[in-house]
Amino acid sequence: MSAITIAIADDHPLFREGVSRSLSEIDNFVVVGEGASGDDATTLATSHRPDVLLLDVSMPGGGIDAISDILARSPQTKVLMLTASEDVDSVAAALRRGAAGYIVKGIGSRGLAEAIRMVVGGSRYISPSMRAKVEKTLLDRPASLTPRIELVAGRFTNKQIARRLDLQEKTIKHHMTEILSKLGATNRTEAEIRWRQGAQGEIAQRRRRRRTG
Repeated sequence: MSAITIAIADDHPLFREGVSRSLSEIDNFVVVGEGASGDDATTLATSHRPDVLLLDVSMPGGGIDAISDILARSPQTKVLMLTASEDVDSVAAALRRGAAGYIVKGIGSRGLAEAIRMVVGGSRYISPSMRAKVEKTLLDRPASLTPRIELVAGRFTNKQIARRLDLQEKTIKHHMTEILSKLGATNRTEAEIRWRQGAQGEIAQRRRRRRTG
């Protein structure tokens, strides 16, 4: 198995050095660089093109803001957030910008190694304590409602929808049940019809308000 190269960006030297030392002791893991800011993270990505870049959220320059630049300079690098923040909006923002995972500090070296291997293998990793809340947040965003309904209208299976939204199939099943309940529908076809009728009704109401406003 070829070595997995890792870079670490965190503005707490003691924590950063501890993570670096722990990962260096694991077979096939090679720490190629360290930094303390968003700019450092971008430089690490440009100079070393690591397989994985561990990135803190709260540090000079902002970790989340650095994700786009990191991926632009090293598209093959998997950005894995490693932070004390359990803010769901931060998780969602990081994932939308291209992060491959989000880990809450306090994880052991064995768990961190497993998460690194998962994202290198093409999977997404989110700390178990955050996963359910994050998936619900991503699905409940108003901006994502239309594409979800369009997927239903396109007659995609739960598995296909899960793959396209990068979520677990059981999560799609749960929220599909909620969608049917909220729309008072017994199946997907009826849900699509009721949703479109509701959308058309809202458009008609806005037009009437503009005419009488």
